[in-house]
Amino acid sequence: MDVRELLEKVKTGAVDIEDAQKVLKDLPYEDLGYAKLDHHRKLRSGFGETVFCQGKPDAYLLEIYRRFYERDGEVLGTRATGEQFKLVQSAVPEVVYDPISRILKVERPGKERKGLIAVCTGGTADIPVAEEAAQTAEYFGCAVDRIFDVGVAGIHRLLSQRDRIMKANCIIAVAGMEGALGTVIAGLADCPVIAVPTSVGYGASFHGLSALLTMLNSCANGISVVNIDNGYGAGYLATQINRLAVR
Repeated sequence: MDVRELLEKVKTGAVDIEDAQKVLKDLPYEDLGYAKLDHHRKLRSGFGETVFCQGKPDAYLLEIYRRFYERDGEVLGTRATGEQFKLVQSAVPEVVYDPISRILKVERPGKERKGLIAVCTGGTADIPVAEEAAQTAEYFGCAVDRIFDVGVAGIHRLLSQRDRIMKANCIIAVAGMEGALGTVIAGLADCPVIAVPTSVGYGASFHGLSALLTMLNSCANGISVVNIDNGYGAGYLATQINRLAVR
């Protein structure tokens, strides 16, 4: 429950002042010792805190996820494993897991998705990172159009999708190898492009460094670049842009 919802319930009498006080005492964060849960973040930035699952000890992850779920009714987790899904599911049966994007989430039903973000990939191997971006944006309330396998090695595939791409308020271009997709799309589109380098490629791609440097050195205008394989960061930034477009 966010602060506005809580205040509305106090106003209508659905929640009494003492219970509201118990909720508010955890602002700006709830201290678990090993983690400080930022329940105030959505009020400040418009986005609730996301749980980065990778590397967390089982007991810590389980308690962090459970606390967010009990308070907010929905949680987004990234970089989760199948084993972590089973662990969290034991305490939060509503949780769902996508092994491609490694997203572990509980969403409120009937969520409205506004605007439009296009998520494009150079190849099929880039889809896991693209899905992390797409599902992040959807979780935060955006409509997403997935346009996969339109890399520059067969540029006619990309050009055939130009009408779809041009409808978007923001475009996420996900590519490995030499990472040229973002530059080409930015040369066609009239909206911001977020380039995401992936670690897909042969030896001299240096696990995504080649694509990262290409995207950073793009001659096209209107491109921002996130870190290698950072689909979540791209989805978050695209959501901020999309929200401005639909106000």
